[in-house]
Amino acid sequence: MLATLAAAATIAGCPLFPAGFSTNQRVDALPVAPDSAAIVRSIGLDGTLKADFGSGLWEGGPIGIPYDVVGPRTPRSRVRFDYAAESDRVRYPIPPGVHVEGGPDADGDRHALLVDRSRCRLYELYALRREGGRWSAGSGARWSLRRPRIRPAGWTSADAAGLPILPLLARYPEVRRGRITHALRMTVSETRNAFVFPARHFASSHSDPALPRMGERLRLKATASLAGLPRQARVVARAMREYGLIVADNGSDWYVSGSPHRGWDNDQLRQLGRLRGSDFEVVQAPS
Repeated sequence: MLATLAAAATIAGCPLFPAGFSTNQRVDALPVAPDSAAIVRSIGLDGTLKADFGSGLWEGGPIGIPYDVVGPRTPRSRVRFDYAAESDRVRYPIPPGVHVEGGPDADGDRHALLVDRSRCRLYELYALRREGGRWSAGSGARWSLRRPRIRPAGWTSADAAGLPILPLLARYPEVRRGRITHALRMTVSETRNAFVFPARHFASSHSDPALPRMGERLRLKATASLAGLPRQARVVARAMREYGLIVADNGSDWYVSGSPHRGWDNDQLRQLGRLRGSDFEVVQAPS
């Protein structure tokens, strides 16, 4: 049975999905999945957790996935997509000086996350670039933050799992208040050619059942000690125990995503490395 729902996190007066949405539901009372041990072993029992976010810059860009809050006066732009058939072909509110993951000159995923506060809508773009006076991206997706709809089965988003990114990020304002009330995004190096709700897409040719599916929900075990963790790391770890981690993309094993903020203490976040793969288990996630 699920615990009582907490209030959903908010940005600019908009909820990051309703409290009853799957990613905002607690998983600390759910049963362990039968294949949990095999899946965790495939990710790495001795692997250490890594907070892939923080304060300051790394190779010229912010540490984490940034986002922008936009309004009705933000110009709406057409975007040319590499994966147009699975992208939402609407006008995207891309502000001047839009914040792109890794910085303006970075390679890599180049995510751009945009919250329209006037309509409580979320726009997310993967591999966003400005070329020849026009915007291009790998893929893009739009959600209502108040009444979200999952994407059609088999569709990507700005993330490989077809999930939203921003509602799954660790954000400093939540940690400052002392509580994260949603699941957190994680990456693993190898996934299976399958997905589990609320994910809608996979990005692998591997069929090994020991590999995690996109959308797989992991939870920090109740037996894993949080004693001695500094405050910021402890709040993040508590969220991993209560709301879990969701496999959302291929990448480095045990990397947990968040947004950059000057308030993060990188030394505190590094203490999450005391947690190892063996401290986690896969749960039968809510639908």
